Amino acid sequence: MAIKKRPAAAAKGAAAKRGKKGQDGGSTKLASMDTYEKAVLAEYVWLDAKQTPRSKTMTMSTLPTSVEGLRVWNYDGSSTEQADGHNSEIYLYPRAIFKDPFRGAPHILVLAEAYNAWDGEPSIGNTRAKCVEVMDKYEDLDPWFGIEQEYTLMKPGKVGETPTVPLGFNEDGSEPAPQGPYYTGAGYGVAIGRPVAEEHYFKCLQAGVKIAGMNAEVMPGQWEFQIGPCRGIEMGDHLTMARYIMLRVTESHNCICSFSPKPMEGDWNGAGCHTNFSVTPMREEGGFDVITKVCEAFGKVAAEHIAEYGEGNDKRLTGKHETCDINTFKFGVANRGASIRIPRETEKDGKGYMEDRRPAANCDPYRVTAKMMKTTGECLNPEPEAEAKPEEAAAATPAAAE
Repeated sequence: MAIKKRPAAAAKGAAAKRGKKGQDGGSTKLASMDTYEKAVLAEYVWLDAKQTPRSKTMTMSTLPTSVEGLRVWNYDGSSTEQADGHNSEIYLYPRAIFKDPFRGAPHILVLAEAYNAWDGEPSIGNTRAKCVEVMDKYEDLDPWFGIEQEYTLMKPGKVGETPTVPLGFNEDGSEPAPQGPYYTGAGYGVAIGRPVAEEHYFKCLQAGVKIAGMNAEVMPGQWEFQIGPCRGIEMGDHLTMARYIMLRVTESHNCICSFSPKPMEGDWNGAGCHTNFSVTPMREEGGFDVITKVCEAFGKVAAEHIAEYGEGNDKRLTGKHETCDINTFKFGVANRGASIRIPRETEKDGKGYMEDRRPAANCDPYRVTAKMMKTTGECLNPEPEAEAKPEEAAAATPAAAE
């Protein structure tokens, strides 16, 4: 018995019902589905006016194969300090896809970039857009970054208020034993908050975030995770998603993650975001001289860099607790009291990378990496001076003496 062919119109209708492979069909596709049982959830994540991650969930008809298969979404910018109530719509443009480590497959996390609906400009808090411009301009230098994100786990205070007491500090208000045993320590009363750090590590791995390691830090309740190596704009994207995942993890551990550069006054370490950095000439033979040249260039614009490296950094960069004073700039090999540390291995090999130790824990990674790349690019690839027009050259030439 011959198989009957489906009418062309019916085949076309069926294809439309299925939608394009790897592309979310939106409300039109959802309306044609009998059930959402096999739908995919996408958690859109973006930064608000204060660089704090926000998110909301979208039901999608299928799992997109790229960001091009995702919908542009929107939200109320007046509730995130990015718009006025009378004109509050902000668009979310998908930029990167991660797996959702909380809901599991096939669900995803979507890093999105916020733009004003009324003028098409980057919204308040969207520093990624300018960072992309810098990274694109100097892409031939192939910048690599690795950021060491320090953070402090805090005891909850009143809802909505900034917590003031780190985990591990005594209930009676007295301070714990001085710093010493906590850094990379193990054991009860020493590695305080390890369940949070461990869960965060695994969630990042499951999400596809480039997390390279973690360790307990110098102050009780203080930890660090490392993201990278990442190339160009990828650094800001992966650190932003890692921070978001950390905030989600703490929801079930009765603690709050603080990225304050000085969460506890007194003889306690602050929290930073040491940024490891290299470009191709630094990683090649003769790279050590290139690193030295770039460090010198950083010194000439030290104040400009500090302005991009986080709020409240003056409380951390005091010249104590493994920091260089905020008003001083110096670099050196294996010197953790310098503004920029050059690893001993880099000196030995004659090539490698440098570590800028000044960025604060609450720094914006897009602003930090953009500034570092801009200074480096201008140092190694200076813009050619524009040639003067003939009339300008004539005017600049002294007249011959009569």
